[in-house]
Amino acid sequence: MRKALVVGIDYYLNINSLSGCVNDANSVTSVLERNSDGTKNFDVVTLTATSPSSIIARKSLKDAVEKLFKDNNDQVALFYFSGHGYIESTGGYLVTSDSNDGDDGFSINDLMALANKSPAKNKIIILDCCHSGIAANCPDNNTAILSEGTTIMTASSSEQYAMEENGSGVFTALFVDAMEGGASNLVGDITPGSIYAHIDQSLGPWDQRPIFKTNVKNFITLRKVQPPIPLQDLKKIVELFPTMEEEFKLDPEFEPTSENPDPGKMKKFAVLQKFNRVNLVVPVAAEHMYYAAMDSKSCKLTVLGKHYWRLVKKGRI
Repeated sequence: MRKALVVGIDYYLNINSLSGCVNDANSVTSVLERNSDGTKNFDVVTLTATSPSSIIARKSLKDAVEKLFKDNNDQVALFYFSGHGYIESTGGYLVTSDSNDGDDGFSINDLMALANKSPAKNKIIILDCCHSGIAANCPDNNTAILSEGTTIMTASSSEQYAMEENGSGVFTALFVDAMEGGASNLVGDITPGSIYAHIDQSLGPWDQRPIFKTNVKNFITLRKVQPPIPLQDLKKIVELFPTMEEEFKLDPEFEPTSENPDPGKMKKFAVLQKFNRVNLVVPVAAEHMYYAAMDSKSCKLTVLGKHYWRLVKKGRI
């Protein structure tokens, strides 16, 4: 089972309301529910606060989180929150609609206690709120306390605010972009690690800094998307390159526009050109694969190409 609790709070009874958190929650729900081919991914419960009639109180949020993390049949239990965050000497808080002061919200320490005790195999916590990087920090030495199988991604460090841009949280916009394919590998898998790398690379040193904490043996796939190269073509890498260091010799018969193209060679060249487009292969002593063929040069595996060669050779793909 893969289930997610997605929370967005725009409306607050006693403090300044927000405007983009509910939209962010709905965007996250949409990208979690289905893989890119339409197959079912997560069963999502979405809680949003937009008005006095739909507030999210501390008690209801805590109850929902307890329900999320209690099932031992879950492969993945994912929690996402967008709203106000608050920090003080006793720790951090997810500010709920009924809060008067930030410290009467849902304690992040309580959130982490529920996640750490959860029997679910994988616990994913994603927080887009100010000061969210305090999650799982030990107050004595600032180290992270995470049970096995737990991963945390936060919009900012414990000292920083989480910024909005164009009506959406900067962090959530990048998260959704990553889940839509920006963080995919060549077989279409998107993992927490690749999502964080995508977000990290998109934000400069002067921007808010996302925080990533994890205690896992293996990254799970959070979403599947259409891979940039068909799997059956990717597996041909070990056929075209019997060894990683071997160059593939080309000649004009590989190029369809040459005077005497060879059908068999053209099929291989089409696959090699796909490899070239995703940086698995580069031409040797030529600017383009076309010229490598026309000038009877060769092509070779890149460092990334050698990585995928090993994966195919070992049967990992």
